[in-house]
Amino acid sequence: MSQATAAPKAPLTHRLRTWVGDNALRIYAVIAFVYLLLPVAYTFAFSFNDAGRTNIVWNSFTWDNWLNPCGAPEVCPSVVNSLVVGLIVTVVSTILGTLIAFSLVRYRFRGRSTTNLLIFLPMATPEVVLGSSLLALFLNLFVPLGFTTVVLAHIMFCISFVVVTVKARLASLDPRLEQAAMDLYASEREAFRRITLPLVAPGIAAAGLLAFSLSFDDFIITNFNSGQFTTFPKFVYVSATRGIPPQANVIASAMFFIALAIVLISQFAGRRRKEV
Repeated sequence: MSQATAAPKAPLTHRLRTWVGDNALRIYAVIAFVYLLLPVAYTFAFSFNDAGRTNIVWNSFTWDNWLNPCGAPEVCPSVVNSLVVGLIVTVVSTILGTLIAFSLVRYRFRGRSTTNLLIFLPMATPEVVLGSSLLALFLNLFVPLGFTTVVLAHIMFCISFVVVTVKARLASLDPRLEQAAMDLYASEREAFRRITLPLVAPGIAAAGLLAFSLSFDDFIITNFNSGQFTTFPKFVYVSATRGIPPQANVIASAMFFIALAIVLISQFAGRRRKEV
C-alpha cells in the first residue's frame, strides 16, 4: 500500500500575503481606532500627571487633579459657560430646526428649494468666514460681544445640522401610518402625538445631542464673537501659551466618558426595544 504524499507547504511570503489579504479590513480598523483614540488616551493619562508649570512632561502620578478638578483658575467657570451656552443652543436650535424640517418634508410652498439650499450654506461655509461675517454683523449693529452674541452665533450654525438630521428621519417615515391613524378616527393632533412624534423622537434626540456637542466644542466662531466671555475651548487655547493645566485634561476626559456612556446606553436601549 502506497503512502499519500504530503502536500508541499506554500512559501512564507505567499502565506503572509494571503493572511494580510484576508484580514486587511481588520488591520485597517485597528489602525484607525488607534489613530482616533491616541489623543484621548494621552489626555486621559496626563490628567493624572503631577504637573509643574506645564503639563507636557510626565512628572509623577497623582489623584489630586481628579479630586480637585477646579484647582486651576478659570477652568470651572469656563466649563459652566460652555454648558449654559450649549443647553440654550440645544433647546432653541432643536425646536427651530425640527419645525423647519417638518415644513420642508411635509409641505410644498414657494421658495422650498431655495430654503433647502440655504440650510446647507452654514454647513458648507468655513468657520473662519462664518465667524468673521457674524462679527462684522454684530459690530455694525452695535451689539456688545459676549454671552448673547455667542449664543446667537451657535444657534445660527447648529440649526442646519438639526434640520438635516431630523429631515433624514422624517423622510424615512411611511406617511400611511398617520393616514391609518386618522382612518381610525384620530384627529391630526392625536395622530401627530401618538404616531409621528414617537417615531421622529430618536432623530430629534440625535439632533439635539449633535447640536450640544457642536456648541460645546466650537472655538473659531466663539473666538470671533465672544469678546471677554470665555468658554472651555477658548480657555484651553489661551492656556496653551503658558501650559494647559491637568484639570483641563480631567474635564476633557470626563466629557469623553460621559458622551461614551450616552452612546452605549442609547445603543443598549435600542437593542432592547428591538428584542421586545
